[in-house]
Amino acid sequence: MAPGVWFRSGRGRSALVSLVVTIGLLPLAHAPAAQARELPQPGVPKSHARADGMPAIPVVIPAARTASVVAPPVVFSDLTPADAWAKPAINYVAGVNTWMRDFAANPDGTYAFQPDAIETRKYFARSVVAAFAPEELPDPTVVLSDVDPSSPWYPSAAIAVKHGWLTPDATGAFHPDDPVTMAMVHRALVLALGLQPAAVALNDMHTVDGVRFPVPANFGTTLLGMRLGLRYNAPVGKESMDVGPSDDLSRAQVAFSLYRAATEPSWNITDLLEQYQAVQLPNLAPRRMALVRWGIKWVGYPYIWGGEWGLTKPEPAGLGGQPRPGFDCSGFTWWLLRADDSVWKVAPPRPYAGFSLPQRSSADMAAGTATRIPFAKLRPGDMMFYDGDGNGVTDHVDTYIGNGFALDSSSTPGGVTIMWVGTGWYRDHFLFGRRILPT
Repeated sequence: MAPGVWFRSGRGRSALVSLVVTIGLLPLAHAPAAQARELPQPGVPKSHARADGMPAIPVVIPAARTASVVAPPVVFSDLTPADAWAKPAINYVAGVNTWMRDFAANPDGTYAFQPDAIETRKYFARSVVAAFAPEELPDPTVVLSDVDPSSPWYPSAAIAVKHGWLTPDATGAFHPDDPVTMAMVHRALVLALGLQPAAVALNDMHTVDGVRFPVPANFGTTLLGMRLGLRYNAPVGKESMDVGPSDDLSRAQVAFSLYRAATEPSWNITDLLEQYQAVQLPNLAPRRMALVRWGIKWVGYPYIWGGEWGLTKPEPAGLGGQPRPGFDCSGFTWWLLRADDSVWKVAPPRPYAGFSLPQRSSADMAAGTATRIPFAKLRPGDMMFYDGDGNGVTDHVDTYIGNGFALDSSSTPGGVTIMWVGTGWYRDHFLFGRRILPT
């Protein structure tokens, strides 16, 4: 094998060095453990959720809703074995509840769901309003240039617009027949859950001395939606099903997101508000500022096992290829830190050359650490290593950006986020840091 060639192995790709991602009205009441029950996460195999040592996010239904959860759903005539990952969600949002039961019954009493059809804005507006504002009446002062007040679609569109869940364009047009994207769905559901203060703070993320970071549209709600687990994280071998922020969503994907939002435990909402509504990074020297600005561009990209490439152009053939842009934990660390060479060539457009990081997997990166840095001595740009399984072996890595935050890609939120690592799972399982940026 020629120098610089890498291959997929174990929990990622290993380097053969020797041969060489409050508007809301309805935060759910948190039920005590004895009065709530845990539901399975549709389509998230537990073995895959543990692939990088991360715990699965539990979906807990408050006791007040348990009766409706166990009620027998209607039968859908067009769900196939390929839809098994979304079936619990579809049963909940269109069987137990009628939020997405959008088509008339068949003569035999079954219903079509059309899981592969792309969801449109008018149908999504109706479902999110049915779930989070079912008793609300539209404000007649909301004027949409392309949805007449006499239209059956106007009430839900007007309510969604009033709350900022969906937005019209500059001309006041709602575009009811346009598709919804992942970013749109995350925005609506994150705001409906009451996370607007955290979303606003993320959109305005800045350093202590007031330098703001340019962020994509809907950055804050996309990130929080990832933290809520709203996006389906396809298992290994089926990552072509994964979607990014600008991708159109199928009705099955929307059902998954709506299900997760409607069953989100209130403690998670509280935790996210505490973590992000005052987000601020330390003052950053130019090299570290460039790294953070580059890293936040990929928030919302999916978790891809063995993934290390974010551009739409193909990954270099010498790295093995991947089904779509996205990252696993060590792949995202590579994307942020590794210096270009004849095989690995990100720049342009990456605005910095990168640094020496020959190892590819988190375990190898940890093993290559010359000086182990404790948590209190971390600086922005340092790698952070974790032992999620408690077996003494590093199984997760991310990149510290300061004040208790890290750029992270893991399978639990299903991709790239700015993760709070100052307390909780990350702090408890942190091993040590590694510095490769010059001081």
